[in-house]
Amino acid sequence: MPMLRLAAILSLFLSLLLPAADADAAGARQRARLDQAQAAFASALRWSEYEAAWQLVDPAQRAADPLTDLELERYRQLQVTRYREGGNGELEDGSIVRTVEIGVINRHTQAERTVRWSEQWRWDDEAKRWWAAGLPDFWEGQ
Repeated sequence: MPMLRLAAILSLFLSLLLPAADADAAGARQRARLDQAQAAFASALRWSEYEAAWQLVDPAQRAADPLTDLELERYRQLQVTRYREGGNGELEDGSIVRTVEIGVINRHTQAERTVRWSEQWRWDDEAKRWWAAGLPDFWEGQ
């Protein structure tokens, strides 16, 4: 009898641990996917591949505020020279924010400047992926 009781207690203990382990594993996978999405987004911007970066923007955002040909041409006038990432912070709604510093040169004027921008990332539970909230606004305040 003591062996059966020990087995029942062990079974109960394991059943309590497994959901926590599953949640930890799911959280780790979600963090890994965030790292991958941020790396792909940063790489696209570093290489001034704005169309590729646009594909990492939330589809709802792309549908609500599509990138026009004129806006895309404005982006193409800029060459990214530097992309420095800060740390991630979590907002109350679970989205992630990361401050970046981006150096850009206007290809026509050769004028260089630095833009500070806050990337925002939203987890899409249905698609099991992270989406950026949009492309940097390199012209804000000009």
